[in-house]
Amino acid sequence: MPVNDTTAAPSTLDAERIDLLDALATARSALTTTIRGLGDEQLGERPTASALCLGGLVKHVASIEEGWLRFVVDGPSALRYDLPDGVTWADLAAGTAREVPRWAIDHQNEFRMLPGETSAGILARYQQVAARTTEIVAAVPDLSATHPLPEAPWNEPGAVRSVRRVLMHVIAETAQHAGHADILREALDGQRST
Repeated sequence: MPVNDTTAAPSTLDAERIDLLDALATARSALTTTIRGLGDEQLGERPTASALCLGGLVKHVASIEEGWLRFVVDGPSALRYDLPDGVTWADLAAGTAREVPRWAIDHQNEFRMLPGETSAGILARYQQVAARTTEIVAAVPDLSATHPLPEAPWNEPGAVRSVRRVLMHVIAETAQHAGHADILREALDGQRST
């Protein structure tokens, strides 16, 4: 079942919010349509040289959307990248960290199907994330409202993101991973979603 439902969007939304939610729904649908007809085992297969699998891509995109929309509500505390005492970013990048932070482990697990995970469960979670996104977009007073980005090597010091820019990022991330999913599906069984 595609995760593209925007029917829960209040009719009082302005045109920009409706357009952003529709674009996100289209990107979600492109991603979830790619996994249609596959079994749970197939969703965990890695048909290319990378570690990517179709189930993992859907999990990752749901997690990214959820995290960024928490950022819209809670600010930088929603996207924390704390390191254990004595561990540096260089250690983490080199794979020599004596302790790996929980957020990094969770991020790696997003990209694979873990024991007990199913297509139905992954899609149900994505549906919940999508519904929550619609609620947040409907409730936020101003799409121009900003929060500072959390400290991380990939964020420019002092950078901020508006709600609008967060939504555009989530749309782009979802669309990009829908393209990755198309490649994985074609490599897996020759099928294409487009």
